Amino acid sequence: HFETQTGAELQTWHTFTRMTSLTSNPMEDIENMEGEYMEGSSGHRRNRSNPEPEQTRPQPPRSLDFQSATSSISLTTPSSPGDGLGKTTKLENMKNWTISTYKCSRQSLYEKMGKTSKTVDPELEDQIDTLRNTQKKYSEILRLARALSSHFYNLVQTQNSLGECFTDLAHKSPELQQEFLYNAEAQRNLTKNGQHLLASLNFFVSSVNTIVNKTMEDSLLTVKQYETARVEYDAYRTDLEFYAAAKETEANQMKLSETQVSFNNKKTEFEKLRSDVQIKLKFLDENRVKVMAKQLLLFHTAVSAYFSGNQVALEECVKQFAGKIKSPATSWIEQ
Repeated sequence: HFETQTGAELQTWHTFTRMTSLTSNPMEDIENMEGEYMEGSSGHRRNRSNPEPEQTRPQPPRSLDFQSATSSISLTTPSSPGDGLGKTTKLENMKNWTISTYKCSRQSLYEKMGKTSKTVDPELEDQIDTLRNTQKKYSEILRLARALSSHFYNLVQTQNSLGECFTDLAHKSPELQQEFLYNAEAQRNLTKNGQHLLASLNFFVSSVNTIVNKTMEDSLLTVKQYETARVEYDAYRTDLEFYAAAKETEANQMKLSETQVSFNNKKTEFEKLRSDVQIKLKFLDENRVKVMAKQLLLFHTAVSAYFSGNQVALEECVKQFAGKIKSPATSWIEQ
């Protein structure tokens, strides 16, 4: 009977619980359960749905009012009155250089393509080609003369070492003392004569080097300036012919006047450099012949005297070389 009553009560409780779940919000029940204060061993808990008022915190301003800072000190670099003029001059120079470079490049390209004519001086061009060929040949002479001087220097050093070895053995070998001494004396004489010839070779190399790498190079530098001036002259001459044949408009007349001024300046520069080249080539050829004639004669005398064993002639030749080194130069090439 007790078990039957208990089962009926449980069934009634389940029915009530099911009906309650259909008519109530479970989340509200949970919040209500959490909202109650419960006493326990750890104290009491606060209702989360109705929290206690917190301490008031200062709120940040919604907008910031910044005021612009002012100063009487200038933050820019002070400029002198001539800075503007200097910048304008630089820009003008750059503009002129760009235009000139473009004109010269166009002129050179058209000349290679055969679309324009160029100013040619056949006689001067032949002299320039001759100078360039002469420099190449003299450069080869200079290379070979340096090689001969280097090899001969090694020969002289070997002869000197051999003479010292003979002298040392003469003191250590009494039975061959006279033979070693004869050979040592011979090597000493060869070394002495070799040093004289070596001095002559070095002076010859120095003279040829001056002609090739200083005198001729200076003349070829002037030739390069002349060729550049020639291209500029032809470039402005072509522009002048173009504007002269164009329609007579105001813009074309202004261009014609500007080109005429530039053409006159380039023509003056071109003629001056052509005259300088002609004068330099003339004096170069005359002095080259004069200097090389003396150098070749002394070189021949020194070599012949050395290999023939003529010590007197070799010493005389060395004196002539030394005299040329110490005496004032008689030509501007030697200077």
